[in-house]
Amino acid sequence: MTLAVRDTRLRELMDDPDCDLERLHATLRRFSVVNRLVSGWGAVYRSTVAPYLRGLGRPARVLDLGCGGGDVIARLASLARREGIVAEWRGVDPDERSLAVARRYAAPGIRFEATDSSALRAAGERFDLVISNHVLHHLDPIAFATFRDDSRALSLGLVLHGDIARGRLAYGLYAAGITPLAPGSFLRTDGLRSIRRSFTAPELADALGSGWRVEQPAPFRVLAVSEGGDA
Repeated sequence: MTLAVRDTRLRELMDDPDCDLERLHATLRRFSVVNRLVSGWGAVYRSTVAPYLRGLGRPARVLDLGCGGGDVIARLASLARREGIVAEWRGVDPDERSLAVARRYAAPGIRFEATDSSALRAAGERFDLVISNHVLHHLDPIAFATFRDDSRALSLGLVLHGDIARGRLAYGLYAAGITPLAPGSFLRTDGLRSIRRSFTAPELADALGSGWRVEQPAPFRVLAVSEGGDA
């Protein structure tokens, strides 16, 4: 095994439509812990999301594309609510299996829907902030380009796509650290495959092209940033 290049031949077990549903739901539920520990969204919220939403001076609309188990958008919504930031939060995912877990976070101002970026774009939807977490590394080149362009077209302002930064240290630390949470789930196998499929910061910048920049807001993380607003 080498981490020098992306291993795009790998497929995550949870992406199999016939995977074990109990293990899938366990994985999605435990992502709330994993993402809180390693995803870096707390720092991104403080440095970028909160100042941006406050600066709008009005209620905002926020979209999480490929929301999975829904924990990231629910966490951001909770942080914003504590600070008095008013927003409508929508999580979307084409996979109803994921939404069955995500909808536990549904509440006034937070809703979940089975759809994708292209359908939202075709419907003329627009949002002030568009985010995703751990989506980019799943996509083949055609789906990546569509997702990238759709996310900018859907945003009136900021777009933030968070993902893993591939590297040996990230791989080794995850392999050891995930052990307590792994039983009965896909967390270990899929997490390690995710790291091997993920981009380095320069690779991601090259794949995104003009109109984007790539930041590293936390260890082993990349954050693709665009101002969006494309028609």
